[in-house]
Amino acid sequence: MIRLFTNLTFIICMVLSHIALAQTPVNINNKVEQHIFGRREIEFLKDEKGKLTFTDVKKADVQNRFSINKKYYPDHTPGITYWYKIKVNVNNELNERDAIIEFFDQTTNQITAYLPTGEGQYVTQYSGADQAFKTRLYQHKNFEFSLTHLPKGTYTCYFKVRARDGINVIIVYRTVTYFIKYALTEYLTYGLFYGIILIFSFHNLLMFMAMKRREYLYYVLYILSVGLFEMCTDGIAFQYLWPNAPDWNQYAYGVTLFAMSIFALEFTKSLLHVHMLPRLNRLINGVIALRTAYFVYCLLFNKGLFYYKFVEFIPLSVAFGAGIIIWQKGYKPARFFVLGYTFLFSGFVIKALSVLGLAEFIPGVITNYVNGISFVLEMLFLSFSIGDQVRLLRREKEAAHEATIRQMNINFELKDSLNKELEVKVEERTREVVEKSKEIFSQAHTIEEQNKELVTINTQLEQQAAEISRMNVLLEKDNTELKTNIEKVTDARALSKELSFEEFSLQYPDQEKCNKFLSEIKWEKGYTCIKCGHEAYKNGRAPYSRRCGKCNYEESVLYNTIFQNNRIPINKAFYIVYLIYTTKGAISSYQLSDKLSIRQSTCWQYAMRIKKVLEDHKGRSKKETRQGWSKLILDKAPPVQRSVVVRMED
Repeated sequence: MIRLFTNLTFIICMVLSHIALAQTPVNINNKVEQHIFGRREIEFLKDEKGKLTFTDVKKADVQNRFSINKKYYPDHTPGITYWYKIKVNVNNELNERDAIIEFFDQTTNQITAYLPTGEGQYVTQYSGADQAFKTRLYQHKNFEFSLTHLPKGTYTCYFKVRARDGINVIIVYRTVTYFIKYALTEYLTYGLFYGIILIFSFHNLLMFMAMKRREYLYYVLYILSVGLFEMCTDGIAFQYLWPNAPDWNQYAYGVTLFAMSIFALEFTKSLLHVHMLPRLNRLINGVIALRTAYFVYCLLFNKGLFYYKFVEFIPLSVAFGAGIIIWQKGYKPARFFVLGYTFLFSGFVIKALSVLGLAEFIPGVITNYVNGISFVLEMLFLSFSIGDQVRLLRREKEAAHEATIRQMNINFELKDSLNKELEVKVEERTREVVEKSKEIFSQAHTIEEQNKELVTINTQLEQQAAEISRMNVLLEKDNTELKTNIEKVTDARALSKELSFEEFSLQYPDQEKCNKFLSEIKWEKGYTCIKCGHEAYKNGRAPYSRRCGKCNYEESVLYNTIFQNNRIPINKAFYIVYLIYTTKGAISSYQLSDKLSIRQSTCWQYAMRIKKVLEDHKGRSKKETRQGWSKLILDKAPPVQRSVVVRMED
């Protein structure tokens, strides 16, 4: 008996626990316009391989694998197929197209609905973000599936769902009438929201064009990025911007989030003048660089990372913290910036709690539209912040203008006092100038009289200057004749009277002068080539040498003269000839050596050569045209043979 009682107790507990854990059917009647399926109203099955068919799912063994949803949102792992089923009790007959089943999350890639019919069969309907927008039932941003005609009874609906991103599975029953009213109200709300974005964008674009301040441009780009992100999140962008390009849905969230983060940070830097704090400026630049690198990596290697929206928490926190720091530094426009980001930060937190299923205490309307509300409030207070900055700049400008006016008044006062002082000084100076002008006038009269006398004196001076010029011409002519006579006298003296070497060197100072003198004597009667007899010549390589124009034989100025093979300076050789000639050979080689600082043996050899030529000249005709020592130059005497015996001269 006790054993029987124990078995009955166990069976009753099992039945009660099964009843407690069983799926709760949802009652549908004429009074139910909308119902959101929650806990214990949804069962789910995880199909990791994604190979289960609808026929497999209806089998008893697979039905036992379904689990009751105990959370705010049913489980859904990204990239894995899930089966969901709901039960409805139709209390009143339901006609076709009287009601729909709707899924909210627009990022769901594929949804296949298996809906019951009154005949006990199922119809299949498809939807999802991977399909073109025109395939949807009502051309609405959400995913709707129409219920067929259903008599009274209990029915089970199945849904096969697959998403690359983590989604919130929200299944809603609605009547078509309520759906139309809800959709119109929702689209009107979206129109107001996006209209506000366009108005803010256009206003700030005009401000940028007027003031040329970068924060306005960054703010416009940030607002437009927010609008595009919200359109992607709501499904509006897919509906109106790229309805035939569902593949772009994989990129849209990531691109708009990236643009929103970058322009938000750039706007923060520009509005709050973050460059005044180098460390904070480097931090923001570092976040921009890391966010850009993450975006490029997602774009090129792993598009699935686009769906991790929590990374935007980092740029948001950095911008929020920068606003707080700048506000603490005393920059007043930052207070509205911080307030705007407070609303935005709060909205992100509420949305994150809603996604995690931790916001049950918050009404669904708020959790669904909290992002839009927080963005509108943020834009409003950021506009206040920009306006506050403009007012601050205007006050600074007005203060500077007032300071300028005060300075101008001070300048005018200084100008008036200076003008008065200058007027007094000008009057005094005018009196002095008048008195001085009278003195100058009297002096000018005196000067005029003196000028008349000077004109007379200048006339006389001009006449005297003309006479002096004529006398200068005569003197110049006499000087020229005197110079010529001096040269002639010097030549005559050099040819007759004995001169010192210093006096002799004045006439023949260097080799060039001597060579020129030799060339004039040697070719006094014209040039004739000693090789071919040709008379035309040109200058040779050596100074004053001549080269035959026909055979190119070059004849040196020393060739066939007494100085041929000369080994001492030519001017000293000239002087030796001059001394021997003037002394008629009586000067000794020792005297020559002493006068010319040349070795005695060399002077002896030259003396012997010149004396030989001098003896030859004594027997020649007295009709010789050349006079003086220069007549010995063109006579070449044979060189004297050296002897080992030193000859002693008188």
